[in-house]
Amino acid sequence: MMKKRSIPASKASLVLFLCQMISALDVPLDLLQPPTITRQSPKDYIVDPRENIVIQCEAKGKPPPSFSWTRNGTHFDIDKDAQVTMKPNSGTLVINIMNGGKAEAYEGIYQCTARNERGAAISNNIVVRPSRSPLWTKERLEPNQVREGDSLVLHCRPPVGLPPPIIFWMDNAFQRLPQSERVSQGLNGDLYFSNVQPEDTREDYICYARFNHTQTIQQKQPISVKVFSMDSLNDTIAANLSDTDIYGAKPVTQRQPVLLTPTGSTSTKVELRGNVLLLECIAAGIPTPVIRWIKEGGELPANRTFFENFKKTLKIIDVSEADSGNYKCIARNTLGSAHHVISVTVKAAPYWITAPRNLVLSPGEDGTLICRANGNPKPNINWLANGVPIAIAPEDPSRRVDGDTIIFSHVQERSSSVYQCNASNEYGYLLANAFVNVLAEPPRILTPANKLYQVIADSPALLDCAYFGSPKPEIEWFKGVKGSTLHGNEYVFHDNGTLEIPVAQKDSTGTYTCVARNELGKIQNEVQLEVKDPTVIIKQPEYKVIQRYGQVSFECIIKHDSTLLPAVIWLKDHDELPDDERFLVGKDNLTIMNVTDKDDGTYTCIVNTTLDSVSASAVLTVVARPNPPFDLELTGQLERSIELSWIPGDENNSPITNFVIEYEDGLHEPGVWHYQTEVPGTQTTVQLKLSPYVNYSFRVIAVNEIGRSQPSEPSEQYLTKSANPDENPSNVQGIGSEPDNLVITWKSLKGFQSNGPGLQYKVSWRQKDVDDEWTSVIVANVSKYIVSGTPTFVPYEIKVQALNDLGYAPEPSEVIGHSGEDLPMVAPGNVQVHVINSTLAKVHWDPVPVKTVRGHLQGYKVYYWKIQSLSRRSRRHVEKKILTFRGNKTFGMLPGLEPYSSYKLNVRVVNGKGEGPASPDKVFKTPEGVPSSPSFLKITNPTLDSLTLEWGSPTHPNGVLTSYILKFQPINNTHELGPLVEIRIPANESSLILKNLNYSTRYKFYFNAQTSVGSGSQITEEAVTIMDEAMASRQVDIATQGWFIGLMCAVALLILILLIVCFIRRNKGGKYPVKEKEDAHADPEIQPMKEDDGTFGEYSDAEDHKPLKKGSRTPSDRTVKKEDSDDSLVDYGEGVNGQFNEDGSFIGQYSGKKEKEPAEGNESSEAPSPVNAMNSFV
Repeated sequence: MMKKRSIPASKASLVLFLCQMISALDVPLDLLQPPTITRQSPKDYIVDPRENIVIQCEAKGKPPPSFSWTRNGTHFDIDKDAQVTMKPNSGTLVINIMNGGKAEAYEGIYQCTARNERGAAISNNIVVRPSRSPLWTKERLEPNQVREGDSLVLHCRPPVGLPPPIIFWMDNAFQRLPQSERVSQGLNGDLYFSNVQPEDTREDYICYARFNHTQTIQQKQPISVKVFSMDSLNDTIAANLSDTDIYGAKPVTQRQPVLLTPTGSTSTKVELRGNVLLLECIAAGIPTPVIRWIKEGGELPANRTFFENFKKTLKIIDVSEADSGNYKCIARNTLGSAHHVISVTVKAAPYWITAPRNLVLSPGEDGTLICRANGNPKPNINWLANGVPIAIAPEDPSRRVDGDTIIFSHVQERSSSVYQCNASNEYGYLLANAFVNVLAEPPRILTPANKLYQVIADSPALLDCAYFGSPKPEIEWFKGVKGSTLHGNEYVFHDNGTLEIPVAQKDSTGTYTCVARNELGKIQNEVQLEVKDPTVIIKQPEYKVIQRYGQVSFECIIKHDSTLLPAVIWLKDHDELPDDERFLVGKDNLTIMNVTDKDDGTYTCIVNTTLDSVSASAVLTVVARPNPPFDLELTGQLERSIELSWIPGDENNSPITNFVIEYEDGLHEPGVWHYQTEVPGTQTTVQLKLSPYVNYSFRVIAVNEIGRSQPSEPSEQYLTKSANPDENPSNVQGIGSEPDNLVITWKSLKGFQSNGPGLQYKVSWRQKDVDDEWTSVIVANVSKYIVSGTPTFVPYEIKVQALNDLGYAPEPSEVIGHSGEDLPMVAPGNVQVHVINSTLAKVHWDPVPVKTVRGHLQGYKVYYWKIQSLSRRSRRHVEKKILTFRGNKTFGMLPGLEPYSSYKLNVRVVNGKGEGPASPDKVFKTPEGVPSSPSFLKITNPTLDSLTLEWGSPTHPNGVLTSYILKFQPINNTHELGPLVEIRIPANESSLILKNLNYSTRYKFYFNAQTSVGSGSQITEEAVTIMDEAMASRQVDIATQGWFIGLMCAVALLILILLIVCFIRRNKGGKYPVKEKEDAHADPEIQPMKEDDGTFGEYSDAEDHKPLKKGSRTPSDRTVKKEDSDDSLVDYGEGVNGQFNEDGSFIGQYSGKKEKEPAEGNESSEAPSPVNAMNSFV
């Protein structure tokens, strides 16, 4: 016996979906059936008057139904109206408006009827109305002139359209007007100002109405607003009245909140079930009031409550009868509050509890149609048969009406009909069609044969056996083609034919057979079931706490059936991940770089296959600054103290460590907040000390490890009484600005330190160490007083005392100041100079008497300048240098002097006024030093065996030149250096002809100058003697021969092959002979210098240490190292472009390069490069 049982709650949703799908299966269309409406236009159908009107009505049935229409309750004969047509095989009407018809002529209530031999179905009453977008009525708008701080309402009053327009405010530039807590648009479209400010003045407040249905926008005439500020009123009054007539208009005063809308203390609101409830409160006041909403006797519904328009609008979506009640809006500022109660009643248009469903019966069977609906007020239920009220419909002995139910007994084929249920109340109606179809049909199975079902192990398997038959067939299930009937607790058999295996296992896989039978026949169908392994997350994401700007990673490692392809999706707060490159999704993880506050939330890893979906979530907590405290309250008000309490805001996952209390003095410094004190984070009250004559308001800032919160809203204000000043001004100083005055300055008291009105200062002074009385003067609230006629730079005792209208502050302390300074009277004496070396000297002087300084001694200045170079008699522009020595120093060092030069210096004393007279000029000389390198070295007139050298004297001789030193050595084709030759040349020479040189040979020259102190830095040059003319001619003759050209090409090819082989060996880590030869060369310049060789290391030029080739180092075996290619002379220079001198000599890479002393080179067996081989013939 098959067992039928209820579905567990955990599977209800899946089974319900399947049951709905099966029950929705229609009677096969090849069988007779009454009409069913499948599509119709909405009940309230607003159309565009510029387009054709299409009123939909589609239906199905067997035989296919015919269609007719009523308009405003009477038959609508479409054949008599040329503008109206009906679509073929459809009841949809098309009213041609675009070819001359007018939409207004077809406004009305339409109803469609679909009819065949088995009954008639009807549509809803479709109310067709064309949309309207009327223009604004012309009106004269007066400019709005309003005083600063007053409230203002700019009325929009848009034209009545269908549907109602969307309202917004813009300016002449079509820019939306900015809105805020102070300025906002109400639900009725008016623009409300809680208080106007001078910046609200403008002439282009324009209200726009957008009619979406017709895509049109209507514009109201611009409204002008002129705001008169208190300052402008005062200026106007002052221009017409004397100073004694009026004190000026009062400043903008603060005002308690007053509600602009709704008016009064209470109002009512009716809303329909399922709609959106919108309640609004807008208030005037200074400061701008803040709106808060509560529901009396209950809570605002969670997840359905929203606040809009700066919390002025309360929005509750999908309202129900439970949302009825009293809603209170409270407008509050620092001066008080105002409130309004809105009584909300939620009514309900009819809604279905049980809608009637189609009924298929076989002859002689019984059945029922049930129509149950609810609403507020409760709806009336009326039945119709084939569109006619059932009371006047043709009699049917098989039916009986019992309120909301029709009972059918022993039906016959003539009992087939369509019944309509109408549930209506004052807020609307519901209309449902349900047919009774009497048929005698053998079973049919509608599920496709051999359909494959795949499920996950341990989950339900639902195998369909959708069927039809009349009478209703009985269903049996078998496993396998010849298996036994399925029964037992492991199976559930549903009325719609579905077989449920509540917990499918791997052995549930196989073929299942469904058999449907009734008294008219039998049929069977087979389906296949496969059970897969479930997808499992074996490593789930874990809870993480991260600070801002850190990096965090969540893991999600899965295991799945090998035949299923998983897809991993990451969500944040049940939505897609932000489109941000900081989010990196890997194969098994999600990484978030540079975490910010907005990344806080729940991250979910979802793994989807075609059969199952698993997920795991973890929370990311981003610790952040706390939210500001709120509800500040002042209690226990006394003259010099008050108690402040508050409620802490959310600490944002990081405990609050302390609260900082700040205050504002609205009387003296409005808008400026000052630090008052701070308390631990566990404390929410504090006793505050107050000062007299201050209009206090306080705010609180919460602090945690991450940072400080935003400040709280200010507390209410508290004005303390006046009193004598408690303190005197600080930072009192006396400093003269002229030799005969004393300027007394002080830091004025802040406004709150005055303790009362009429703040002034009593300034007193007397000369120190002189038996003299105090001189006093009372000045206004300033910070400076000048005493004239004082002696030059004498000390004074000074004090400044505060006073106000109530009296004096305590006796102030005295400070010492000085009258003005004058320039020093005398110069330092006994100036002596001690020359330490050629670039450094030390100067001494005697201090000047203190009385002659006539001010605060700041130090001494040494002026020194070069008169001339002793090696050159020509004078040059004198450039004086200054060194300042602070305090009472009597000596100093003069660095950076030039050798072998004559200098002058003088010394002056400096005070706060300036410099005193200069001491007599002192002359001193510096000794000789080593010279700089010769200014140039040029090699010209090359012959077979000689070269001509020309040079310029050093730019800085730094003494008397004694001689020049020339060293030179040959360089062979393998860059090896030959023996070194040295020549000493008299200092008065500027050229030299070198003879007995080898022909066609390159030489390298090293040249420097000497003084009695030692040798200066050298410069180098290279040149080549020319070759023998006969050999040159032979070379030319040979070079023109064809055999020689061929030989050279062969040699070049062999060398190219050799270079390729060497390159391959080098890449493999080998070392080829050229490299070995390179390693054998050494720079002749790298030689240790001894202290007795006459050279001075500290004067060597930085370029002296450069190797011959840029980027290389010369070995110590005194050979030149060769690198890179041999195809240019750049190997011997610094890689600059070559140039030719006026006499035709090549000087490019070889001129102006300084090197160390040359050394003799060793012979080398290194093979010449092909390029040098070619050069040897030149």
